Amino acid sequence: MMEADNFDTSKVDAYEALVQFLYRAPIGLVQSGLDGAVEMLNPMSSNLLMPLAHDGSLDNLFTVLQDVAPDLRDMVDAFGTPSGVVCEGLRLQLGAAAAPGAPRVLSLSLLKIDGARLMATVLDATADVQREQERLARRLKSQARIDALTRMPNREAMLEQLQHMLARPLLPESRGFALLFMNCDRFRQINDALGQAAGDRLLVQIGERIRAALRPPTDRIDLDGRAGQMAARIGADEFAVVLDGLRRRDDAERVAARLLDVLGRPYVLDGQEVTCKLSVGLVWNFDAGVLAGEMLRDASIAMNEAKRAGGARAVVFDTAMRERAARRADIESDLRQALVDDQLFVVYQPVVGLRPDGTVDHAAGVEALVRWQHPVRGVVPPFEFIQVAEESGLIGPLGDFVLRRACRDFAAWQRTLGERAPRLLAVNLSRAQLTEPGWTDVVRAVLAEHGMRPDQLQLEVTESLAAQDQQVQGRLHELKALGVTLALDDFGTGYSSLSSLHQLPVDTVKIDRSFVCKADTSHHHRVLIEATVKVAQSLGMGTVAEGIETEAQAAAVRAQACAKGQGYLFSRPLASSALLDWLNGHATLERPPAGAAPTALSSS
Repeated sequence: MMEADNFDTSKVDAYEALVQFLYRAPIGLVQSGLDGAVEMLNPMSSNLLMPLAHDGSLDNLFTVLQDVAPDLRDMVDAFGTPSGVVCEGLRLQLGAAAAPGAPRVLSLSLLKIDGARLMATVLDATADVQREQERLARRLKSQARIDALTRMPNREAMLEQLQHMLARPLLPESRGFALLFMNCDRFRQINDALGQAAGDRLLVQIGERIRAALRPPTDRIDLDGRAGQMAARIGADEFAVVLDGLRRRDDAERVAARLLDVLGRPYVLDGQEVTCKLSVGLVWNFDAGVLAGEMLRDASIAMNEAKRAGGARAVVFDTAMRERAARRADIESDLRQALVDDQLFVVYQPVVGLRPDGTVDHAAGVEALVRWQHPVRGVVPPFEFIQVAEESGLIGPLGDFVLRRACRDFAAWQRTLGERAPRLLAVNLSRAQLTEPGWTDVVRAVLAEHGMRPDQLQLEVTESLAAQDQQVQGRLHELKALGVTLALDDFGTGYSSLSSLHQLPVDTVKIDRSFVCKADTSHHHRVLIEATVKVAQSLGMGTVAEGIETEAQAAAVRAQACAKGQGYLFSRPLASSALLDWLNGHATLERPPAGAAPTALSSS
């Protein structure tokens, strides 16, 4: 009997211990029937669920949770097995139901005990949700600082790192740091020729080479250690490198030289070797201001100076560059306004025929050249604004203006002068025009508007542009099919050679003035001119000698059978009205006496 009493007492003690556990448990516990009728709940569950009970009643679990878990009853009904987990960790947003300082998010798990009972656990998940949100925010911030293509730090990450470095106090023993700004010299041409996917792969390879060239590669600099290197992709085809802990400026320049060497080697894209060199601008921290954006701007200015010098080189920033950049910005702004206000005008330099008998055909043609009459500065030289127009994207509209204005004037000359008018109009082209979709139709429309035959228009493209770019060559073939003549300008200064001249879709070769200026004094230059003329003639091409300034130079190129020439010996560029006077004056001099038979001087 005593043993039974002891056993019953132990059972009671265990039951009371269980009740105490349920009462004091730090989680909410609810037992209910399958219909949600609450059979048992502990104080924690009452505290957590009471804000959801509109009438203050916790008699039915489903009713209490109706606003935050409306599908819970259906989930239980659809749970066909005798027992198991109906749901686990279901997040319940209390929203307006939560009092200030009270839990705002609950976590609900529901267990089907048997065919008649459910057991629910309820937890305060507010802190967990906050931690998850903070982790997500950190992850998103980290992702926002990483370039998706190359997985390098991006512009924001680099500027933040740079700003921290600029804010460090300068100590007597402090070493310097430098910023290298790099831009691909021919990325757009490669991207256009091979496609965006190939261009992306090229950028990835460039990023990998930059990181491999740094010792050691890193995505972050230890500010306290005052040493390290960071590489970032900061734009479409722009990269930056931050070098910390430098003893001398020469250290940064040596790193720049190493990068130029590594990045200038050929890349392989789809089995094809591609060369894509970079221009680098370098800024030393002691020459920089206090803002990272300003330091990046100065590095970009130096990089553009490197491009203007021919590219594939590094240039160190100095303050004079900033002043020149500001002037170019002013010119760009004024040039945009000039296109609107009709401040631009066109002048024409005669292109004369060099007849074998020593006479000159003054009506052979003209070349259209743009000029700018600034309201304050006066006439702005072309060398001051043409490059700015190319860099700013204004060269296309500027070139179209010249084409339309020149064709209008050419048509007027035909009406005014008749047979004494120039027979050919030459207009220079830019990459922007030649890569613009549908630009051949623009030329066709301009010719039709002014009643010009296609063969009266000669479009000129630089040798380097025509020889390098397949897209440009394709557009040149379109223009040639239209019937206009094509000329290769400044031959001898670019990338092509006499052996590849047959590959270019041109009708005329214009021999650069750097050869012509020594034609009368240098046997070497005369041989080069002679070879150019002979190869051009063998291909059915005409030739024009540019920059003729003396009678001796004219005689030298004529002796090499060059068909045409232009230069200050014959005339400076002239306004349309002055060109008419020039043509009329030479026509009078060449007109034969009354009753005399026509001579070669007056023949066309």
